[in-house]
Amino acid sequence: MKPNSLALRLFVTAAAWVIVVLPVFGWVIFVGIRHEVHAAFDTRIDDFLKQVLNDAEENSEDGPSTPDSMSDGLFFITHSGWYWQLKPLDGKPADTRRSRSLAGDNLPLPSEHGVEPNETEKRWSNLAGPAQQVVRVVETIHQFGVGKAAQRYSVAVAGPLSEVEEKVAGFRTRVIQGLAVAGVALLVATLFQVRFGLYPLSRMEQGLAAIRSGHASKLDGELPSEIRPLQQELNALLKSNQQIVERARTHVGNLAHALKTPLAVLINEARSDASPLARKVIEQADMMTSQINLYLDRARMAARIGVIGRVTEVGPVAESLIRALERLYREKELSYALDCPPGARFQGERADLEEMLGNLLDNASKWARSKVSLVAAAQSSSNGTAGNWLEIWVDDDGPGLTAEQLLEPVTRGRRLDETKPGSGLGHSIVADLAYCYSGRFELTRSDAGGLSARLTLPLAT
Repeated sequence: MKPNSLALRLFVTAAAWVIVVLPVFGWVIFVGIRHEVHAAFDTRIDDFLKQVLNDAEENSEDGPSTPDSMSDGLFFITHSGWYWQLKPLDGKPADTRRSRSLAGDNLPLPSEHGVEPNETEKRWSNLAGPAQQVVRVVETIHQFGVGKAAQRYSVAVAGPLSEVEEKVAGFRTRVIQGLAVAGVALLVATLFQVRFGLYPLSRMEQGLAAIRSGHASKLDGELPSEIRPLQQELNALLKSNQQIVERARTHVGNLAHALKTPLAVLINEARSDASPLARKVIEQADMMTSQINLYLDRARMAARIGVIGRVTEVGPVAESLIRALERLYREKELSYALDCPPGARFQGERADLEEMLGNLLDNASKWARSKVSLVAAAQSSSNGTAGNWLEIWVDDDGPGLTAEQLLEPVTRGRRLDETKPGSGLGHSIVADLAYCYSGRFELTRSDAGGLSARLTLPLAT
């Protein structure tokens, strides 16, 4: 997922929900279950207390009976953590009765630690018991016997808190494991949901890339109802763009015919007159014709460039031009070198690429002594990845240009050497076309000693 993408935003939102909500949900469950476990443990201890009281009250006219009928064997295992104790409060401590599990030790009592009784006259507390055990103790004060023989006893039962904590810890581990598995499953499901839900947008992106690269003319395929209107609007926009370009081409052609004919008539009429006015008319009419041709050519180029989806393979165009120039300059026995990677494509019209490369190769062939080379490559950005520009170098081993000539701008009709035939329009046409494609054109000195023409154009991906 790319930064600042819809997929990343949706996934991060879902991940935040999972990270925040699941722990809160797990904590609520854990607290509730822990409370239930502690409550069940207290109920169990309270039931044992009732059983001890019930056994002790049998034949209690002269004092409590020893509750030997405790059914749970844990009260007979030394330091098992389960204890009961009957301690006289009005008599001698030696009359204290204990479970066998205490092994003669005394059970700590909540009343000795200042714990107040609750509404049922029972005291509850967690205390340090025998063998460094932490036990849960419940204590009540009960009177045994009648009349003068009546005595008050502290009746207490204790159970090991470790038993509760082990159950709580085990449940906590299972909750954490379960929620962790659920969280991972939710994140995976969310990732799938995001990918599946946004896949139509990826298809639309691929469709637009196909249009831009010239493999398609409109967005095809069945898309979800939510983005189908967008598909329809984009197709309508593409069609409208094509129609605008066609109308522009028509208007350019009509304007060319509408202006050139009157100018031709003026020039022909003026040439039949030898007066200074006629010469001035011819001069200005020629300038107007030149300017009209210049800007009409640019308008036609701009109309072609405005069409989406025009892509041209560089290699076949260059090979075709080189074959033609080899025949044209056969007597010079020039060597042509072409270095163009397969798949290098120009984002534009084939006719425009032929015009630019044809002018550059023809100019290099006129001046070259023995060798002309054409190298094409994708421009690399600062981080080393391929950029969106195609660079083309056309070099020759001719005399080249001086440093002063290289500093002069490429202008329409400028010829740096009159010894070779030509109109001086080649480089200006290349510069105009490159400018229309938002590219660049520059002249430098070649490593072979001649002229190096560098052309930067949009790269089709």
